[in-house]
Amino acid sequence: MTLNLGDEAPNFQANTSHGLINFYNFLGDSWGLLLSYPADYTPVCTTELGRTAQLSDEFKKRNVKAIAVSVDGIEDHYQWVKDINEVKETEVDFPLIADHDRLVSTLYDMIHPNASGTQTVRSVFIIDPQKKIRLMLTYPASTGRNFHEILRVIDSLQLTDKYRVATPADWNPDEDVIISNTIKTEDAVEQFPKGVYEIKPYLRYTPQPDIEK
Repeated sequence: MTLNLGDEAPNFQANTSHGLINFYNFLGDSWGLLLSYPADYTPVCTTELGRTAQLSDEFKKRNVKAIAVSVDGIEDHYQWVKDINEVKETEVDFPLIADHDRLVSTLYDMIHPNASGTQTVRSVFIIDPQKKIRLMLTYPASTGRNFHEILRVIDSLQLTDKYRVATPADWNPDEDVIISNTIKTEDAVEQFPKGVYEIKPYLRYTPQPDIEK
């Protein structure tokens, strides 16, 4: 199944380390972070899921629920979580999906035959509360994900949903943002009282609107 940005995220029911879930019910009114990983008991995946657990408070601050999937079985998930908790000194508090029948992997196109015919690639899906896909990233099995970037994108999406702005290259929270070209400069001055800085008529910056300065 081919998915594009803005598409509705496919719903599914699956057996997980937290029991049987309906994906939409699990998300509720939260944002979702859906991660696939190639296999249990693998070194890079251990660091990734451990890092996801370590960032639990950061995801909660942003109203994001994490969930991960591989084609391995539920008993492997249970035992492997113990290793992750020990190695990364954390507590995995999000569900791991046991996708034996590859339902989720197929719905989200997570198996790329030219990379591996059996294992999922390292996919990242960010899904908004309306169940729309807002970001898709795919990493090779040999490369662990950058969770600073995942948090940065979530911050950008949530900010730009609230204000008529965009975030420039290498933007980080608290830095200036770009004013939408749909806003006339004279209107922008009223909408962004912290200031409008025109570099070009089509490139105008303002301090991040939701930060008190």
